Amino acid sequence: MVKFDFSIRTRSGQKVDSVAIMGRDQADAERKLVQMYRHCEVLRCDVLRTEARLPGDKARAATSMEDLLTLISK
Repeated sequence: MVKFDFSIRTRSGQKVDSVAIMGRDQADAERKLVQMYRHCEVLRCDVLRTEARLPGDKARAATSMEDLLTLISK
């Protein structure tokens, strides 16, 4: 999943600078945004984080957990 940071103008004219929404792609995130802010105008869209889930991610998480337990036990 990718996190997108939107800057929008609501239908009443208020500017909202940072609305972070997770989505498979930008179109999916915009669809979710329009569900929350009907008739809004998207002023800007930035990608905050792209994180692909790979089989190696579990090993990385386990290493992090081991590091955490080592710190706690000291």
